[in-house]
Order: sequence, then C-alpha cells, then structure tokens
Amino acid sequence: MKLIEFRLKSSAQPLTEAWQHLPVAPRRSTLLGISFRPLQAAAFGLEATAALKALLAYPFQVVRLGAYWNRIEPEPGVFDTSELDRQLDAAEGAGKQIILCVGPLKTFGYPEFFVPSHHLAHPLPEHTLIEPSAYPALLEASEAFLTRLVERYKSRRGMIAWQLEHEAVDPLGLEHSWRLHVGFVSHEMDALRKADPTRPIIMNGFLPTSLPVRFTQWWRTRDQGDSLAVARRLADMVGIDDYPRSALLAFGNKTLYLDGSRGSWQERSRVQWLEWARSSGKRLLVAEGQAEPWEAVTTPPNPANRVMYSCTPEDVIGNYNAWMEASGEHGSLFAYLFWGAEYWLLRKQGGDSSYLQAFNRILE
Repeated sequence: MKLIEFRLKSSAQPLTEAWQHLPVAPRRSTLLGISFRPLQAAAFGLEATAALKALLAYPFQVVRLGAYWNRIEPEPGVFDTSELDRQLDAAEGAGKQIILCVGPLKTFGYPEFFVPSHHLAHPLPEHTLIEPSAYPALLEASEAFLTRLVERYKSRRGMIAWQLEHEAVDPLGLEHSWRLHVGFVSHEMDALRKADPTRPIIMNGFLPTSLPVRFTQWWRTRDQGDSLAVARRLADMVGIDDYPRSALLAFGNKTLYLDGSRGSWQERSRVQWLEWARSSGKRLLVAEGQAEPWEAVTTPPNPANRVMYSCTPEDVIGNYNAWMEASGEHGSLFAYLFWGAEYWLLRKQGGDSSYLQAFNRILE
C-alpha cells in the first residue's frame, strides 16, 4: 500500500485560473459526451428540462440517459415514459447520439437502485448474491420492463447502444452489500438481445484508482468477479467508471482523500484496458470520467469562490487528458463521457463558470 495515495487536505481550495492554461489532448476519433441525471439536477435545485436543454447546446456528440424504473412504473399498471420521451426528443433535436441505460434494477445516479416497491415486498438481504432462482418474480418483471422500453425506443434514429444495469454485480458502495448474481444479469442480457439484436450492449464497472480500493473491491467480489470482469465476458462494449480522487472522511475543514491520479499502476491499467480492447475487437469507453467533486457527503458541496479538492476545473481537463494520451498510443477509445454536468450548471448559477468553460475548452 502506498501511503502517497492518502492525502489530508483542506476540502475547499482556492479557485484559480489554472484550467485556462492546461494543454488539452486531442480526442482523435473518440466521441465526447455527458451523462444526464435528472434526480441530481433536482437535488441541486435545478429544473431538469431546462438543465438538459442548456447542456445539449454544447457541441459534444453523445449523451447517456437513464430509464428509472420506479419513476416510469410508480405503481402497478402504470407505464409513464413521458419524462424520458422529452429527454430523448431533446437529445435527438440537438443532433446527439444516445446511449440509454435501461436498468432495470440499477441505473446511474444516486441512489442507483430503482426497483418499484410493488415488485419487491422486502428489501434485498444484505451479504447475499441475488440469484435468479431465488427471485423469479423480480427477474420476470425486470425482463418485461427492459423489453417494453427497448420495443418502444429501438426505432429512435439517435439510439446507438443500450446499457444493461449499472456496475451490475458490484455492491452499492458502502450502503448495501447485496450483489446481483451473474446469472441474474445473464438472463436480462438474453432478454435485451432478443428485444433488439441489432445494437451493441454496454456494461460498465468501477475502475479502482488506488490500491486500498482495488483490494477492497477484489475481496468483496472475489466469488464471481467485479462488474468490469463480467462486462468483458458478456457485453459488446465495456464502460469504465474512472474517479481518480475521492474523499474518505471529513475532519472539520480537512478531509482524508484517496488520490490515485498520479499513480503509475493507474497509468498501466489504462494501457492494459486499451490494449485489451484492441486485441479483443470490443469497444471501450469511459462511461464516467470524473468531472465533479466526490466528497464525504452525498451531494457535492458548492462553496462560493472555492472549489473542492476532489475535482477542480483543471482536473476536468487532466482526467480527460490522461485517457486521451493513453488512447493515442495504445488503442482507440470509443467515447469519453464526462460525469458531473449538472454540477457545472450549479456552479455557473452561483457565479463560477470555470467547470463549463474547462469542458468547452476540451470541445474546442
């Protein structure tokens, strides 16, 4: 374990203009994009429709949207896709290519678990694998939901891929220790391929950026592999969730961080993944490239005239550059999707447009 990966820092840092002077690596053939989280926009006090419209005005190529099961099917017999329809209409109207995460159980954005209560009488038991034989009704409902979604949207001209689950077989952080069994996900995969055999299916997973996280993830998923290992086996495209710097514990105005942004083994990991994609013939994307803070609270803080240490505006560029530089030498990255676009709008609303401007520098 390298102690250099632990940093005790003041969580709120001075806002500087360093992002204006960083070189920006060329993207070459890599598509650029964002993920849009309506629930996060609402948590920030933003109106979701207006937030999406503002973001779609930027000249990126791809937007990833999520189908949140408990919002579409809030009660038995209801299937209301009006919110998602509006998002898709807006994305297509802006000329964007679309990746849709059809869940069903897990979709990106806190709290990541969106099963309607009428499909789950009791919470999933902790410290267990959720096997298809133990939850046949839940599996049947999930297959029916994703099939209905795909049937509805597969004629959309902007749709380029489906995402199945979110970090499919990993536990939900430190909040829940249950995990989906790979057999459960395999059944969902079969249903998705049957509903649309023409489009690629993405599965994503969290890439450990420090040795402590790497060991913890291995230990917790050692029986069937983590989500990236399963994605390599089952999916057409593998999405990597990359967060180089995250908070562990806050002590007043100081926070203990795990910082793998400068680790040599992290550089090797990027190279290994790119070379795997080239040799396997599968496409690789960064499904979540950290571009907002990951602090020791659920909602990223927004201090006036300060920025959070876990992700400054210059880190938006630096995290992107790390992948583009590796991609240029060792293989092609299909897409890089920035994570945190709603936070950029919150910052702009408070008078700081540096995150959005850093993103715009990359697009230019």
